[in-house]
Amino acid sequence: MPRTNLNDILIFMAVVDAGSFVGGGQAMGLSRSAAGKAVIRLEDRLGARLLNRTTRSLSLTEEGRLFYERGLQILASVDEAEASVSGKSGAPRGVLRLTAPDAFGRLVVLPLLEKYLRAWPDLQAEVSFTDRLADIVEEGFDLAIRIGAIPAATDSRLVSRVIASDRARLCASPAYLAERGEPRDLDDLAAHDCLFFASRNQRQGWRFRGEGGAWVKAQGRSRLRLDNGEAIRDAALAGLGIALLPDFLIAGDLTAGRLRQILPDLETDDARIVALYPDKRLLEPRASGFIDLMIEELGRS
Repeated sequence: MPRTNLNDILIFMAVVDAGSFVGGGQAMGLSRSAAGKAVIRLEDRLGARLLNRTTRSLSLTEEGRLFYERGLQILASVDEAEASVSGKSGAPRGVLRLTAPDAFGRLVVLPLLEKYLRAWPDLQAEVSFTDRLADIVEEGFDLAIRIGAIPAATDSRLVSRVIASDRARLCASPAYLAERGEPRDLDDLAAHDCLFFASRNQRQGWRFRGEGGAWVKAQGRSRLRLDNGEAIRDAALAGLGIALLPDFLIAGDLTAGRLRQILPDLETDDARIVALYPDKRLLEPRASGFIDLMIEELGRS
């Protein structure tokens, strides 16, 4: 049986990356019609539909997703083979596609990216700073940075690696504490307004180490829930309640007195900073190199 035309595979992947036959065709120097015919040939050869087509959009079928992921692995292997021959093995090249939480991304990741791009002039980056939990595989990211709970344990498509940890602290504004009083112990939180993180698919709970070493869930009221770490910080600064936030976000506010740490003797969960990436046989140097840089830089702090 003859092999599939490799060019048809590249055209299919270009169409997926562009999200349209027009864009995919342009990326390959082809017309929309030629790109469409190449994908049809590939589907006929495989005996499976790879794309769902509507008048407005394209989406991958399950077979298409699996084929696209395997194609990414093949391209990564080709890049590695070329690099080994050209004498540039291990040098980050291409486009690093990265997603990270908004505040952490702008405050911590962006300065590291600037350093990384200066060190490797053949590298480019496409970055999404958002608190929305992107589908790493479906959306084509090389790497995602998460803080706290991670989906890798339940998603076989992903591999996780802990980069560092950041202590989380309970804090509130002086104005809030002057009006409502300062909690003296964990039970006192039940009488206070607590600013929790919540989104469509994730809701944060607070837990602290209690007597005997067991974890105890806080019982604070939650009149205001937000889906962004900086928004929670802003709400705490405005005197709207007590927040549990990582050091990287509030260290300056604590030093300046805009926020005050409360119940400092309570042991909280460390906020783990985790790198997630698709489960591939080869992790591209552009992704592995940035993970190594984050471990090196954040491990010093």
